Order: sequence, then C-alpha cells, then structure tokens
Amino acid sequence: MMGEEKFYQEYEIFSKRTPSSAFQHQFSLLAPNEDMAFIMAQENFMRREPVADIWIVNRKHIKKMNDEEKMTLNRLENKDYRTTKGYGYLKKKWRQYEQEMLDEKEILSWGGVRK
Repeated sequence: MMGEEKFYQEYEIFSKRTPSSAFQHQFSLLAPNEDMAFIMAQENFMRREPVADIWIVNRKHIKKMNDEEKMTLNRLENKDYRTTKGYGYLKKKWRQYEQEMLDEKEILSWGGVRK
C-alpha cells in the first residue's frame, strides 16, 4: 500500500566512552521503533566496551545534502587563504626577525654604555 511505513526503521547509533569525550558514530541498525533500537544498542555496548552515553537517531531525521547543495561546496576551492598551509613561511620569517634583533642587540652591546 502507498504511504505505509516499513516495519523496520534505520537508526544511527552514536556513543562516547567518557562523559568528557566527543560522540562518535558507531554503527547503523534496523529496529521496529526507537525503544527497541535503544535496547539493541545497549546490548551491543554491554558486550563490547564501556560507554558513558548513547544517542539513537532515526535516519529519516538526518538531513543529507542533495546534489545541488553539494555544488555550493565547490565555490570554496579557491579560498586557500582560509587554510593554514599558506602561512608556513611565517616561522622562518619570525626566526630571521629574531636573529636580526639579536644581531642588533649584540652590536649595541659592543659600544658599551658611555656617560
């Protein structure tokens, strides 16, 4: 029938190991509802590793970029100045500046202080 939902829904499972760590995507699962998805996720983690928190997200609630929206990302390709790779020369330039300062201080110290 049209409009009839599938019995099983897709859920994405996220977890974090400690209260202060970031959430990470772990796996996807099929479940008839959110409660069952939660139980299945808990069972999976209880057998494998310690976990501080679990998020269960129904995949239909996740917004995914369509092809047209992905095209908007291409405009950023000419923005090299937004990345740090263009500033690699600064460390060398700073070293040269510091060396010049040392040379200047050294030169000034040769003359001594005259009163």
